[in-house]
Amino acid sequence: MTDLFSPITMGALSLPNRIAMAPMTRNRSPGGVPTALNAEYYAQRASAGLLIAEGTVPDPSGYGYMDIPGLHDARTQEGWRGVARAVKARGGHIFVQLMHMGRISHPDFLGGAQPVAPSALQAPGQVWTHAGQKDHGTPRALAAEEVAPLAATYGRAAALAVEAGLDGVEIHGANGYLISQFLASNTNRRTDEWGGSLEKRARFLLAATDAAIAAIGGGRVGVRLSPGSTFNDIHDEDPEATHAFAIAELAKRPIAYLHILDSRPGWDVAAQARRLFGGTLMLNGGFDRARADAAIASGAAEMVSFGTPFIANPDLPARLRADAPLAPADTATFYRGGAEGYTDYPPLAA
Repeated sequence: MTDLFSPITMGALSLPNRIAMAPMTRNRSPGGVPTALNAEYYAQRASAGLLIAEGTVPDPSGYGYMDIPGLHDARTQEGWRGVARAVKARGGHIFVQLMHMGRISHPDFLGGAQPVAPSALQAPGQVWTHAGQKDHGTPRALAAEEVAPLAATYGRAAALAVEAGLDGVEIHGANGYLISQFLASNTNRRTDEWGGSLEKRARFLLAATDAAIAAIGGGRVGVRLSPGSTFNDIHDEDPEATHAFAIAELAKRPIAYLHILDSRPGWDVAAQARRLFGGTLMLNGGFDRARADAAIASGAAEMVSFGTPFIANPDLPARLRADAPLAPADTATFYRGGAEGYTDYPPLAA
């Protein structure tokens, strides 16, 4: 029976198991550059079939959290080269998630410039800056002639990733960041070719995906969506229709996988994705081994990603295989910086 520990060919990669580490922001790349500490963290977790590294900014206009990594120039690329080298030394495979934060930002992260977004609509809530918590900045709407070049930065970042030794990239179309802001009707009020109908609202997602495919080949490109999620004040007039269109369009492209965050009560998001997408489907959302094995055995998914359990359990695949207890994660150190709560969790055998 196919289960979590069955090998799989996914796009351009042959993976030893179907366990992925979900991307998680950890705020430990000062100046946007991954360090030796980041390399150690990912190398510790290299027994996953696929590591998907944290949200990483493909363009300087995309920063919005403290000390998150970028991938847009030689300096940031060199940091990722060290991460790739460390993971490969442990026999691992790693994609990096490309995340432009759009309006979920503040001028403090952008050299005083306004955040950019589909429309000039300020997000509610606050963001932590180096000077403390501040209201999200009021974004400016991207000019029509700026949108396509911004989508193209995902292709440039993808090329930098593979040149650095990473295996590929995941396009972050989830959780209320820039691509999600283009998709959702409440954050995209445009009336040009990048907004209005759901086909036009999905155009930025598809343009970014196509740019990455053109740069490195579809077998090294994944896409993450969070259908129905309201995180970061996303409210779509018809999320089922919006994501059905987006998934059907992605299914026409030779991507390595579609990564679905299934968190919408009353709507079987995973079933919708399975119906529309015939390629490698990766699910995320509170899975344990039993649920994950069942999803894979039934054909509901080919892979399952785990988030928080990987923080405190660097050897999570071994623990799942042994049905061993999982160590709890210290939430107080999730975003603190430094090695504590990052690289100091011991493996099961220690």
